[in-house]
Amino acid sequence: MDLVFFESIIKQLKPYTKEIVCHVLGDPLTQSNLHDYLDIIHKYSLKAMLTTSGYFLKKHTYDTLFHPCVKQINISLNSFNKNDTSLTLDQYMTPVLSLCKAKLDQEADLFVNLRVWNLDEMMSERTFNETLFSKLSNAFDVKLDMESIYHEKPKSIRLDSKILVHFDNYFEWPSLKNENYGDGTCQGLQSHIAILASGKVVPCCLDCDGIIALGDLHDESLDAILGNERTVAMLEGFKEGIAVEELCQKCSYKERFKPTL
Repeated sequence: MDLVFFESIIKQLKPYTKEIVCHVLGDPLTQSNLHDYLDIIHKYSLKAMLTTSGYFLKKHTYDTLFHPCVKQINISLNSFNKNDTSLTLDQYMTPVLSLCKAKLDQEADLFVNLRVWNLDEMMSERTFNETLFSKLSNAFDVKLDMESIYHEKPKSIRLDSKILVHFDNYFEWPSLKNENYGDGTCQGLQSHIAILASGKVVPCCLDCDGIIALGDLHDESLDAILGNERTVAMLEGFKEGIAVEELCQKCSYKERFKPTL
């Protein structure tokens, strides 16, 4: 979205949140003028979270990546194994590790979160993860043991000051073509909303196609959208453990919010 429209949205978001997560499936580092977006976030005293595949780190200077408004950079390391690329793993990891070193050298006050969200019971990514964990272990002098990670399932392991490797399982992206998983609750509309580049407001960051379009910020205010009948019905439903929308019924991610017995 253009910067003028972006600023109008950030201004409306200020009463609702302290953090702007700069992605809905897309990679914010593809934007050549990322610094300008971050300046706007900083202008309204909000913090930014950058989530990236890691492929575009070299497009930006550390002045941008370590912008004073940036609270955390999430790098999805498992994206290397899920995209066609001419890069070797060493070529891919070099700017990632350089970023970590620069963060430490400059004492930049932000977190770097290296995501490995590919764990599963079948250990289908074992070969890739063995190589990756070895590189990280050597770079940070912290032992990442494959067997214990899969067995103990830690949420994260600290590699250095405010640098962590974060683990999670694969999840199925919500789709109207998925099987019906029934009711349940979700953090959508409760802890976050998502705003697409088109200006459409959707209830969560997984609805990248705008299937549950609650409104369009080109046409109405955020206050009006968050207070409309469809939005309120979804929110009240989640409070009662009911998934009102069809897409939510066919989303397995909400299984993560089931209370543990």
